[in-house]
Amino acid sequence: MKDSAQKPVLVAGATGYVGGRLVPLLLKKGCRVRAFTRSLQKVRSRPWGGHENLEIAQGDMHDAASVARAVEGCAAVYYLVHSMEAQYTDFWEADRHAAYNMVRALKGRRDCRLIYLSGLLPDDPDLSTHLRSRAEVAKILSLADSPVTTLRAAQIIGAGSASFEMLRWLTDRLSIMLTPKWTHVKTQPISITDTLGYLAGVLDHPETEGESYDIGGPDILSYGELINLYAAVAGLRKRIQIPFPWLGLDLSARWISLVTPIPYALARPLLEGMRNEVVCKENRIRNVIPQELTPIRTAIERALGHLRHQTVKSSWFDAGLPSVPEWVLEGDAAHARGSVYTDTYAVRLDASPAEVWRPIVRIGGTTGWYSKNILWKLRGFLDTLMGGPGTRRGRRSGENLFVGDGLDFWRVLDIRPEKRLLLFTEMRLPGEGLLDLQINPGFATGGNPEKGTDLVLSLRFRPRGLLGVFYWYAVSPLHRFVFVAMLKAIAERIRRPVLRGPVRMKRSGRL
Repeated sequence: MKDSAQKPVLVAGATGYVGGRLVPLLLKKGCRVRAFTRSLQKVRSRPWGGHENLEIAQGDMHDAASVARAVEGCAAVYYLVHSMEAQYTDFWEADRHAAYNMVRALKGRRDCRLIYLSGLLPDDPDLSTHLRSRAEVAKILSLADSPVTTLRAAQIIGAGSASFEMLRWLTDRLSIMLTPKWTHVKTQPISITDTLGYLAGVLDHPETEGESYDIGGPDILSYGELINLYAAVAGLRKRIQIPFPWLGLDLSARWISLVTPIPYALARPLLEGMRNEVVCKENRIRNVIPQELTPIRTAIERALGHLRHQTVKSSWFDAGLPSVPEWVLEGDAAHARGSVYTDTYAVRLDASPAEVWRPIVRIGGTTGWYSKNILWKLRGFLDTLMGGPGTRRGRRSGENLFVGDGLDFWRVLDIRPEKRLLLFTEMRLPGEGLLDLQINPGFATGGNPEKGTDLVLSLRFRPRGLLGVFYWYAVSPLHRFVFVAMLKAIAERIRRPVLRGPVRMKRSGRL
């Protein structure tokens, strides 16, 4: 698309699973890209966040004014927005509202293309809530004055996709499975590589304007066959699948939330969609954008390779909201914040900030929390029982962290190398919680810098109602036991002498 080299291409959903891979691909093609995001820092922290052809537009799809500002002057808009997140109790209504905002923003914009990634829609009147929502969004977007291109896909297979992670965890964990009806329904998954090829390709083909296409990989198989294929590629013994048609949707979703990192709120609509056969009804896109389609076996092999080498570029949990709660902001009046409880612990180490930072940036995931890991896992298990993320989603990379990354049951809000790691809890709690790890070099006393580096760990909690207050006082006695041991373990990992502490501090600050 020649115009895209002059005008920016907007990507709505730029930090999600697909968007986080599409943006760098478009930049590599020479496009000017405008990333639409709720968090500027989240985009800037990505490896491609400082690209010379990247613009960042801050806003929210549920804020009509910010959507209108984002689309201004764009040659094309990629609509990769989904609302199946914990913050939306009614994802259908949230998707509907976001779609109408995009239609309003594109009023009179016949010079701007709209490209939408939807779901494959079967000829079945009994569509799942998820697929009905995808169909309704397509219908709403068709009301836009801009020409719309819709690509419809089933499960997307790639390292970090929700569909692949659910498949991986189920198959890795369970050698014997009770399989409900949906495991026998046919599907036509597509690799993330091929999905991106079609998304980027339609930009160069104006004949796709106003058209809708089914996109799928070369293989059609049931979910049960997909499980066996994954087991074969991963070097596992063939899984024993015992048909059990009485296993209901709700129980299946709860079981998946226990066995996999996919929370119940996401597992249920995903499973509901699997009751419908999702197979391409036409393959016209293959003539318009010819590409060698990736066999699902190869897609699984690539995904496992990325996981092994910790080179996962984006993940299903990237789409969370990494905005700092108002009560955390500096200078916010105490009466406006409400009650905020704080526990602070600190240790002074005979080490440089760089030495102290190394174990901090690797925290969580397979590394663990350096001490009392059994308690962290127990807390994650309890969170999973309550429908939260638990600790099984881990982290995308063992070496690098970015703003917005999921980290066990935390979300990275702020990261400043050798200075600070700020985490916001996504556990199911009667309140909001923050874990703040700060590294402070020895401060000046009498004109001379004091020896050593302080590692300060602060846990802050804003309770929600009386239950939140009871929760804080119930768990607070465990903090000294867990966090003092954690600071000691980090000191041992650094292998540098402890100059002072670890101690509990009456208020945040330096030792």
